[in-house]
Amino acid sequence: MQSNRHVIYVLKDTSARPAGKGAIIGFLKVGYKKLFVLDDREAHNEVEPLCILDFYIHESVQRHGHGRELFQYMLQKERVEPHQLAIDRPSQKLLKFLNKHYNLETTVPQVNNFVIFEGFFAHQHRPPAPSLRATRHSRAAAAGPTPAAPPRKLPPKRAEGDIKPYSSSDREWGLPQGWWPKAAATAAMGG
Repeated sequence: MQSNRHVIYVLKDTSARPAGKGAIIGFLKVGYKKLFVLDDREAHNEVEPLCILDFYIHESVQRHGHGRELFQYMLQKERVEPHQLAIDRPSQKLLKFLNKHYNLETTVPQVNNFVIFEGFFAHQHRPPAPSLRATRHSRAAAAGPTPAAPPRKLPPKRAEGDIKPYSSSDREWGLPQGWWPKAAATAAMGG
């Protein structure tokens, strides 16, 4: 988890003592990920925001405020606002939770599994420690400004009927029949 810059927040009930150690109520896993996301104009953006990777509160203690307590603690520790987060494959329960407690409702459609909300691009996303690439980029910026690339438009989506499954049996190699076994045997013999 350290090499991935992931952090797991665990909420423990110390009063529950099945083995004298308490009981885990839930956890929240977050981490910085490099993502390519679309803004509201459908322009590609490379960002490295804090992402919600996993969030779970045990069913027996849901709707008691534990999820909000854990989520609020993470926001405070990570110094982020809820709209600055990218959420990896959120469940409907998590989306309803974010809407209820943080008024996050309007999403910006993405082509990946992450969900971002309106306001995501209001602030710059900075990873906790600058990467080597970012250091080189800042040196280049100090040397002189470079013009920004214009946002690219995506090609129009194809209709579902145009997409075909990919299979090696569908490929045409253009090789003579019987070529593969002979070449495989020759390669296996070192020739």
